[in-house]
Amino acid sequence: MTTVQGHCDPAFSAVRDVFEQNFADGRELGAAVAVYAGERKVVDLWGGVADRRTGRAWLADTPCFAFSCTKAVTATAALLLAERGAYDIDGPVTSWWPEYGMRGKEGTTAAHLLSHQAGLPAFARPVSAEEAADAPARAAELALQAPEWEPGTAHGYHALTYGWLAGEIVRRHSGRLVGEFVKDEFAGHLDLWIGSPDDVIDRAAKLSAGRRSPQNGADSPRAVGDDNVLERLANAYVDPDSPLNRSLNNPHPGKGGYNNPVVLRAGWPAAGMIATAPALAGFYRDLIAGRILRPDTLTEALKPRANGADRTMLVRSAFGLGYMRPAMTFFTPAAGRQHAFGHTGAGGSIGLGDANAGLAVAYLPNNMGDQLSGDLRAYRITEAAYASLT
Repeated sequence: MTTVQGHCDPAFSAVRDVFEQNFADGRELGAAVAVYAGERKVVDLWGGVADRRTGRAWLADTPCFAFSCTKAVTATAALLLAERGAYDIDGPVTSWWPEYGMRGKEGTTAAHLLSHQAGLPAFARPVSAEEAADAPARAAELALQAPEWEPGTAHGYHALTYGWLAGEIVRRHSGRLVGEFVKDEFAGHLDLWIGSPDDVIDRAAKLSAGRRSPQNGADSPRAVGDDNVLERLANAYVDPDSPLNRSLNNPHPGKGGYNNPVVLRAGWPAAGMIATAPALAGFYRDLIAGRILRPDTLTEALKPRANGADRTMLVRSAFGLGYMRPAMTFFTPAAGRQHAFGHTGAGGSIGLGDANAGLAVAYLPNNMGDQLSGDLRAYRITEAAYASLT
């Protein structure tokens, strides 16, 4: 039986109960959860196995690959530069990236890049993990592509290309890659990395394919979606020509999947972050406290820029300037549906902030959920966190 370790304020015992139940029901291999209520770290729990192959235990300082939770951090870097006056979010990209203005992309704005409206959800050719490590080259390649829709007229999740588009905002206006800028400007005190040194990679949890037990039926998308949507998602996932498949699987991480050190060292700025749960929750704590962006900047960034049918994910999604807002792709308890924001990650991870509630939550598992729309582990944890505030 897995022993959950760490600290939990008695008022937030419901979070611990959910976390422990996930292990008891066989939903977890190893995982960590952290919650801040205002400036107080009220939950810091971990448990299980960090590496199924060796049996290495998950420790207090075990970081985990966070997949698309990365996007919120990358977007924050771009927003900080806009706040400083480096560029106009609603101005043309060509004013600072002239090469981008071709093949129907002349009217693209930085806001389009940050809200999945750029029309470039996937590369036009297969890209290797080694090639993906060259961020300037991948941005230049995207600048040469024709968009799949007129920028600004629709939105579709840019699962991986998002990072090199938004990341180019950071690189061109700071002279630094996203990971360098993030560490220099607002995450130097956090165990959070976009581009990880080898010592961080060595202590990171290893991702494992989910081993589902019979009790997990309630965690399937059938609990939150209808059969027609599920069928369309399943078909799109296996169709190599579908936007969903092309967006999620190119670049391919190569041998070892997202445990591949080539990917972890490169720090893909859409899905390459390694962090501990307290560090990711600490990022949201600092963000909602106004220590990274001004409150007015964050308020403006949370206004939905894209809301509705997603051309890539085939369900309703909602995005501000880089942050997910409550929708089918960002399940949020009723108490948070007006103010919660953040980002989910493949396999079940989540980072969430709510300035109105003063709440910051991070949950990072290494047992990958095997459902197309994830499972409900993160939802149940955030639900418990909100309920503990009352």
